[in-house]
Amino acid sequence: MELAKQAARVTLANGNDPQGRKLSEAQASDMEAFLEQLQIVLPVLGVNAIRVRSASASSPQAADASPVFSLVNKKHNVNARAQQLGDEFTILEGSQAVAVWAGTGKAESTERAHAAYRARHQQLVADRSIAVEGGSGLLTRDIPFSSPSTAAAVALGRSSNGRIEWKSADGQSFGDWENRGVE
Repeated sequence: MELAKQAARVTLANGNDPQGRKLSEAQASDMEAFLEQLQIVLPVLGVNAIRVRSASASSPQAADASPVFSLVNKKHNVNARAQQLGDEFTILEGSQAVAVWAGTGKAESTERAHAAYRARHQQLVADRSIAVEGGSGLLTRDIPFSSPSTAAAVALGRSSNGRIEWKSADGQSFGDWENRGVE
């Protein structure tokens, strides 16, 4: 429970806050080793519920930290900020996103992609990670995504090429930033 609360990646339905049991030194050591193994194995299986950002990844001063990218769409009141942190593209708390998903797909393959994006958007609205007020959505926490395109789709309410849409303060696209020095 404690790790899931620290990670802030899932909504906990259990309102109880159990008291920790007094463990012997050997039991505490075994428990810590088990939790360390869980934190390695679960992300490999795609379960990030207890994956906490490392201090180095969340620090803006980290040597490998990306610039903050922006995604603005005035027509739909979108003004989102995001950053590549480790292997995740994270939309930052306080960003504005659409309140309601609007995209539809025409081909069967795009319909499936839109359905997945729509479900993710609806889940974030349902758990109040995106607070909807006055026809606009406001992110109440940092939200990690597996790609900049998924992040852009959730922010804009339609599918989007995040490598092109996200721009740094100097106007460089995420894709260009990611490919810097590669030739």
